[in-house]
Amino acid sequence: MRRRSFLALTGLAGLALTGCGGAEGNEGTLSFRNPLHIPPVLDPPPGPDGVRRFALRLQEGRSELLPGRRARTWGVNGAHLGPTLRARRGDRVAMSVTNALGEASTLHWHGMRLPAVMDGGPHQMVEPGATWSPEWTVDQPAATTWYHPHPHGRTAIHVYRGLAGMFLLDDRTDGTDGIGEAGEADGPGLPRAYGKDDVPLIIQDRKFTEDGELDEDFGGTFGPLGDDVLINGTYAPFFRVTTSRVRFRLLNGSNAHVFTVGFADEREFHVVAGDAGLLSRPVAVRRLRISPGERFEIVASFEAGENVLLKGFPDGDEIEEGSYDLLKLTAAPRLAPSAPLPARLAALAPPAEGDRTRTFTLYGSHINGEPMDMARIDEVVPAGAREIWELDNITFSHNFHIHEVVFRVLDIDGERPPAHLRGPKDTVYVPGKTKVRLAVEFGRHTDPKTPYMYHCHILKHEDKGMMGQFVIVPPGTEDTTPRRLAPSGHTGHH
Repeated sequence: MRRRSFLALTGLAGLALTGCGGAEGNEGTLSFRNPLHIPPVLDPPPGPDGVRRFALRLQEGRSELLPGRRARTWGVNGAHLGPTLRARRGDRVAMSVTNALGEASTLHWHGMRLPAVMDGGPHQMVEPGATWSPEWTVDQPAATTWYHPHPHGRTAIHVYRGLAGMFLLDDRTDGTDGIGEAGEADGPGLPRAYGKDDVPLIIQDRKFTEDGELDEDFGGTFGPLGDDVLINGTYAPFFRVTTSRVRFRLLNGSNAHVFTVGFADEREFHVVAGDAGLLSRPVAVRRLRISPGERFEIVASFEAGENVLLKGFPDGDEIEEGSYDLLKLTAAPRLAPSAPLPARLAALAPPAEGDRTRTFTLYGSHINGEPMDMARIDEVVPAGAREIWELDNITFSHNFHIHEVVFRVLDIDGERPPAHLRGPKDTVYVPGKTKVRLAVEFGRHTDPKTPYMYHCHILKHEDKGMMGQFVIVPPGTEDTTPRRLAPSGHTGHH
């Protein structure tokens, strides 16, 4: 039973807590009768030229998000969400992104290190009926990345309607085109059978109208905060566990909702990777906070025949209200044994000393007092730089994503971050009245005329202007790089 119906039947509807966005939780109201949808994998073989070609179509459709009710949705190669893309380090990949929607959009490769013109931000708009064809070579360690639209001022609604999917990167380990046996950077001994013991979980809260359509009222400080949670687009899902250990790839694909994830019985599980790749070793936790745009890979152990709920717990945050039942895990009577969890995962160098420090004050919907300007270059960075970025949040909760880069969290209010936040990342949660310092590693793709973005990944804040731009340029040219783009230098909508 959905939370709203439950409250009405018990006479408690008038007592529902509203908080900042009206989220109350759904604890104890779900039947968990729907098998978890596992997005299909799109992993094309290389062509004669060695290029792997991915055909992606942004389209409208109708989806049964709530049982027995169909909603207008958007999806990639389908009515809602998109396939899981898969590639390997060293692959040459070519995307064919066709826009069959009624308005312009983009696809941004969140977490991918690539030239700015291929990034899919608001400067790479794809008009209705047009096809965008970015191409690049994958050159980064194994990681769970994802893709979603990034049109300036319209990102929130495009993601909310369903344009999103995972993009998994693997390391070549055998010198061939196949994934081969797991090497150090892939995580020796980690589960890797997609959809069986290596399971994607795209977590998204939603609000619905009484007739089952998506409620697109984006009022409030953070936009919609829904009581109904979809996992891979599935409402009230269950997953049948068949192995003694399962690797879950968690993606918070919500517009604003922050979840603190754990199991109902408070069992311990291990974090093995963050946004941009593996940790140096598994980190045991009982709860894990994940904000919009963040990814964590976790490994949990199960006993034959047991049932356990994956939950979202309230954690005292203004966008983390309510208790949520997310996914029911039902273990088979007999479980196939899994390899022991490895003691070491990846050889991570210590965070690099910064060549310079930049400070970003987060206030309301602005960064450093400025709203987003598509023609303004806010920062110019030399290729290959190592910098310290200080995030000073003087207002309510935000988070922060930087395109192209990998960073390490140095400290949170002067304290070293918990062990599971010390690995490679590209998105970080910044609670209200908090300072966070990052050691940022920039890439070597230079382009003084095409910027990357940095922004709050609470999508209403991003759309309202909480975003800035930087270019990466050849070292020594920083002072001569123009700080305004020529009119032809961008195609995004204001």
